[in-house]
Amino acid sequence: MSFSGLIANYGYVALFAGTLLEGETLLILAGFAAHQGYLQLHWVISIALLGGFLGDQIYFWLGRRHGAWVLSYFPRLVPVFERTNTLIERYHEVPIVGIRFLYGLRTIGPLAFGMSAVQAWRFMLFNALGAAIWAVCIGGAGYLFGQVLELWLNDLKRVEEVLLLAMLSGGIVFWGWRHWQFRRKLRP
Repeated sequence: MSFSGLIANYGYVALFAGTLLEGETLLILAGFAAHQGYLQLHWVISIALLGGFLGDQIYFWLGRRHGAWVLSYFPRLVPVFERTNTLIERYHEVPIVGIRFLYGLRTIGPLAFGMSAVQAWRFMLFNALGAAIWAVCIGGAGYLFGQVLELWLNDLKRVEEVLLLAMLSGGIVFWGWRHWQFRRKLRP
């Protein structure tokens, strides 16, 4: 089975799983795949919205229920949580919507919100708004990227599999490097 066939068959499932965690790279790839006709953009945006929303809700409740354990297990996160809490206490809505756009804080941010005094219903409401904006912007950027590439390259279909594979590989390498950097910072 070709790479484009894998995307057509499993793209929505991979997108949902990826957006539960972070998923910017997968969402851009899915937007590009929608431009190429392997996925449908409205489903890409809907699935990314759902996955992004549910992922942040899970992290919020993890912070609410087990936040003290997370901080005891990762003591180097304490200063990050203290700085984030100051921002959260002052402005609830803007950080809830915007945290998913701050690369590297997408997972830690909802944990911090869960550990704060932010009401669960308020987080849920603004998290849904943020997930909707994020899914449209990032998925739309991937779709637009496909349009721009099509203008630059006359025969995009000829190189699309190589391009999709390069984008996926680049995203995995970048995610791995970022994960390694984060883990390195947490070591004593």
